[in-house]
Amino acid sequence: VCARGSGAMSDPRNIDEDAILKGLSPEELDQLEYELQEMDPENAMLPAGMRQRDQTKKSPTGPYDRDALMQHLEKTALEIPDREDLVPFTGEQKGTTYVPKTPREIPAHEQITLEPELEEALKNATDAEMCDIAAILGMYTLMSNKQYYDALGCHGKIANTEGINSVVKADPFKIFPEEPPNPTNVEETLERIHNNDSGLTEVNLNNIKDIPIPTLKEIFEAMKGNSHVEFLSIAATRSNDPVAYACAEMLMENTSLQSLNIESNFITSDGMMSIIKAMANNATLVELKIDNQRQKLGDSVEMEIASMLENNSSILKFGYHFTQQGPRARAAMAITRNNDMRKKHSKNN
Repeated sequence: VCARGSGAMSDPRNIDEDAILKGLSPEELDQLEYELQEMDPENAMLPAGMRQRDQTKKSPTGPYDRDALMQHLEKTALEIPDREDLVPFTGEQKGTTYVPKTPREIPAHEQITLEPELEEALKNATDAEMCDIAAILGMYTLMSNKQYYDALGCHGKIANTEGINSVVKADPFKIFPEEPPNPTNVEETLERIHNNDSGLTEVNLNNIKDIPIPTLKEIFEAMKGNSHVEFLSIAATRSNDPVAYACAEMLMENTSLQSLNIESNFITSDGMMSIIKAMANNATLVELKIDNQRQKLGDSVEMEIASMLENNSSILKFGYHFTQQGPRARAAMAITRNNDMRKKHSKNN
């Protein structure tokens, strides 16, 4: 029985860890924590800089002063003598002895003598004034680009008040006021389009995000019979393909619209293709902007655009960034041709 009892007491599973931890002093607990961290298998996988613990117990003696620390390190380094670096077996000193450079004397024929007033002015000039003078004389290597251009663009006062050796600072952030929201009343504008109001020649719905898709479609439906609106812009209104299809139907019937802007919307290649094909039946539109849609229009749409412009003599301005060189060149030639024809027609009249 005694043997069994001693064996049971020696079993590590029967050790009361709580009782042992309660009997340890704070110093022993810190030592135990340190040992456990060293034995942690996950700790061994960390870089050395991350698995090292802060073992400093000393309280700070004062605020951190970087300049004082750098001066102390420099002073200590200068006080320590250099280690002699000798050639083996001969005892000769390696390298050459440092000899400080003496300023080169300017030859007499290169010396420039200024008037006493200028000599006195340069002698009493501040670092800021010398910085501006150096910029005016083109000595841009003595300063940063910002200091150089600030000095050139400033008139009547010193631009670089901190001098040549100043630290380059970032330009202050300029806060620009946000653009005011579009004040156009959509419902009122739609009613005026329906009524063919002669006083309404320009419709600007740009950046109005909450226009319902049915309302946008109704606007183009009303534009079919309108004979006074010459400029229509729905940029950044979240228009999609159904709106594009309504726009295409409008272009085939309307005979007064001269400028159409549908940039920055969600129109895909299918919707844009319908608009481009509808231009075959339109001879009054002078300006068309379709760039910056949610996705690329694709090569087939760009080829269709180039063909449309080649067969359309009324388009003078076309806003779209081509991705293919071929359609881009064809479109540029067609726009140039249309503008030349318009100028020639104006001269004849």
